[in-house]
Amino acid sequence: MSDLASGPAARSVFATIKAHIVLLLGLLGVMWAVEILDLLPFIHLDRHGIQPRTVRGLLGILYAPLLHDGFSHLIANSLPFVLLGGTVLLGGSRVFWRVTLFVVLVGGLGVWLFGGRFTNHIGASGLIFGYLGFLLARGYFEKSLPWMFAACIVLIVYGGLLFGVLPIHAGVSWQGHLFGFLAGVGAARLLLPAGKKLLV
Repeated sequence: MSDLASGPAARSVFATIKAHIVLLLGLLGVMWAVEILDLLPFIHLDRHGIQPRTVRGLLGILYAPLLHDGFSHLIANSLPFVLLGGTVLLGGSRVFWRVTLFVVLVGGLGVWLFGGRFTNHIGASGLIFGYLGFLLARGYFEKSLPWMFAACIVLIVYGGLLFGVLPIHAGVSWQGHLFGFLAGVGAARLLLPAGKKLLV
């Protein structure tokens, strides 16, 4: 009896995990494919990042998370993207896509509006900070013990990332980190009004 009851549920959980892994690794694969393509001569994809207060830079809001300043930059972003993105994805693919799009668009617009002149912002770190902000805020807004526990784990493991929102490292887009983080918190607030539970 218990085998029959647990069989479909176990298969459902396995199918969900598999779908999540495929989604995350697929998105990460796109980033790697773009970086490989950027090795070709005369391509120069990195120039299509967020260039504050320029018409061309508006399109960079969409492109920037896929672009990286070399493979070392991409490698540094890959593991946090999978771990933090995967944790967001535990809440369901619909939540994941809503948070991702909100952070990319709103966080990117913040960089476009307030970033320094003649700068070019690229990389998935803004999105990663958005996931971090969402996870920390979800535990607070939802008042859910499992998500508060998840937020504590995230804070312990990745709390050091929060220093990335400060202008303390030259050549690092702290604006991307800051506005990505704020967009993640904003996404949690919009998806969880008045402390309601988030349905997936």
